[in-house]
Amino acid sequence: MPDSCVLPPLWRRWTAGLLLAGFAPWVLCCTAAHASDLRNGPIVKAVREARPSIVNIHGRKTIKSDGATYGVSDGVKQVNGMGTGIIFDDRGYILTNYHVVEGVATIQVSTHDEKTTVAKIVAHDPKTDLAIIRIESEKPLRPILFGTSDDLMEGEPVIAVGNAFGYEHTVTRGIISALHRTVQVSDDQKYHDLIQTDASINPGNSGGPLLNIDGEVIGINVAVRVGAQGIGFAIPIDEALEVASRLMSVERLEKNTHGIVGSTSIENEHRVFKVQGVKEGTPADKAGLKKGDVITSIGQRKIERALDVELALFGMKAGEEIDCKVLRDGTPADCKLALKSVKGTTKPVLADRVWSVLGLKLSPMEDTDFKALGTRYRGGLKVLEVRRNSPAYLQGIRAGDVLVGVHVWETISLDNMAYILDRDDLAKSEPVIFYIVRGTDTLYGHLRMAERTTP
Repeated sequence: MPDSCVLPPLWRRWTAGLLLAGFAPWVLCCTAAHASDLRNGPIVKAVREARPSIVNIHGRKTIKSDGATYGVSDGVKQVNGMGTGIIFDDRGYILTNYHVVEGVATIQVSTHDEKTTVAKIVAHDPKTDLAIIRIESEKPLRPILFGTSDDLMEGEPVIAVGNAFGYEHTVTRGIISALHRTVQVSDDQKYHDLIQTDASINPGNSGGPLLNIDGEVIGINVAVRVGAQGIGFAIPIDEALEVASRLMSVERLEKNTHGIVGSTSIENEHRVFKVQGVKEGTPADKAGLKKGDVITSIGQRKIERALDVELALFGMKAGEEIDCKVLRDGTPADCKLALKSVKGTTKPVLADRVWSVLGLKLSPMEDTDFKALGTRYRGGLKVLEVRRNSPAYLQGIRAGDVLVGVHVWETISLDNMAYILDRDDLAKSEPVIFYIVRGTDTLYGHLRMAERTTP
């Protein structure tokens, strides 16, 4: 790859020549109005079907400047970037890679009709490099068609669509070169069980779909091999949608629970969602759902995956009933499901752990309060108290500071802190760099993350 094509430092993550298929400048493109039946082949039809559900993502993000040291307030800089996403729910929910939106202050999303909207991050999982964002729309958006990654074949034709180097809706084609690849792109990011393809994937394709010849998404494009030709990688869609179901959990986002424990399986060549268990005393238990039931629909939504269950129940109020249809031993059955609120029932285990390990009591900040700080970060956790002689105390962190990052991860929510503390490879990076906002300054230092008991 020539030097002129190399991305700015923030958007690059590589080890041994691996580069995330991140972001690049953009221009518009056009499509043919019509074609003969001979030209209107399977690839053309697949792309035409998927295009309305593919979006362009662009924005600016903040990173640490090279060579910055503790106490320096100008140790950050901004760079431009770009990526791709796919609409999976008509209410404007979009699946993309986390590295596409990580650290982006204002996430701008352009739809196929060239309308640009500011998106908000709904949830993200840095470990799998997946994120869900949402845009507002006056009319329902068109969800993309999902396939499965369970039956992929080496040599099978595939199509990649995305904003390659900013050229929106670029279409490339190839085959599946290999399956179950493990790829390490940086010291902090390792992918497992990836699809390898020779369909051209470039910076800007990240978060975009890898399609089969039927126009179904079978992977999320994520990385390319720098210096190689035709070596790109995608996250299998079945894995990506399982992660998406956890990120869209009504319990996680809306503090409501349904109590259904299930999994996706293939029966009689059809994808179904089968109940594997029902939590005692939950709405699913009261509705009479049983292990072995196949849920076919909830309300007006057809159920095939765990994600379908969460989307069907998302936005409902606790106590509001919804129709649920199942197959029990092959016989149709109906039930009524009503969510139950779980607000205030979570034990403060994470807070105790942050206090024990770091010596901090932290609180999420409202968007308006954080924006008033005038910083270029997206959000942070306010420091309420610092334990004397703790790692945070010894580094000079004090009450009133706002923690905005630890190591390579942002700290917008307590979920972010839970993820950081659960990293089994964190000890290898000690002492871990942290970033705080104090007044108008951005400062940073180094923390040791060893577990310790609370005095």
